[in-house]
Amino acid sequence: MTGRRADLYRVLKYAALIAWAVFVVAPFLWALSTSFKSDPGVVGGATYIPFLEYEPSVEGWTSLFRDTSSGGISMQGPYLSSLVVSLISTGIALFLGTLAAYGLSRFTFRAGPLGNNDITFFFISQRIMPPAVLAIPYFLLLRFTGLLDTHLGLILVYVAMLLPIVVWVMVDFFNTVPIELDEAALIDGCNPIQAFYRIILPNCAPGMVVATLLCIIFSWSDFFFALTLTFAKVQLLPPTIVILNSNKVPWWSLSASALVSVLPLVIIAFVLERYLARGTLAGVIRE
Repeated sequence: MTGRRADLYRVLKYAALIAWAVFVVAPFLWALSTSFKSDPGVVGGATYIPFLEYEPSVEGWTSLFRDTSSGGISMQGPYLSSLVVSLISTGIALFLGTLAAYGLSRFTFRAGPLGNNDITFFFISQRIMPPAVLAIPYFLLLRFTGLLDTHLGLILVYVAMLLPIVVWVMVDFFNTVPIELDEAALIDGCNPIQAFYRIILPNCAPGMVVATLLCIIFSWSDFFFALTLTFAKVQLLPPTIVILNSNKVPWWSLSASALVSVLPLVIIAFVLERYLARGTLAGVIRE
């Protein structure tokens, strides 16, 4: 009887995993199929198999790289701008946020009646405000400093947006690392900076991976600030894709651009996924 229950559990488990995989992958397969269709293939009803049910076309993909004057999207500029803004803002937020989180984890701060937990909550509370509340202040501030519609201005806004996420994630990871490791490193001759970079930070690599993924996802997919704080000189990918929704939507180009926009996130997730499974103190404390 126990063996039957184990077999039933195994069957249900794999059935649930397969169903979930189909649920996740199906939209991407649909978008991939649509990206190779033309107008008749899209409006003529649901079709799935190329050459049998519809005549494939590469118009959806070639239009991504053609100039707008030729009826294309010219995605190279917005794509590069999104990469630059997302990667630089993520790097700056990780650097500053990790240092702030380490200080909040290892030292005691007082600001009147407020302590470390209150300061940490203050950081994450900045994410509670909807972006619409900050749009006008950011717009006026960037216009006053001459950074409106520039990469630098958008990077500064994204750093302010991502910094609370990094602090919130990394404080919890630093708290799981025993303070005895800091003390042992200092006894062995490290100064506080060396103890941080050589001992503590490597043991919080999973936390940095989580923070990196969250920062890249938020900055790469942001639409509101990319739309309200940029106009002509700087164009990011999300507004460029949304512009395709006109009176006659080119579904083939929209599907291709959506797949291209998701590709960097998928690659980064696959590269960093292996670090998520590592324990924060794996191999550090040995008997």
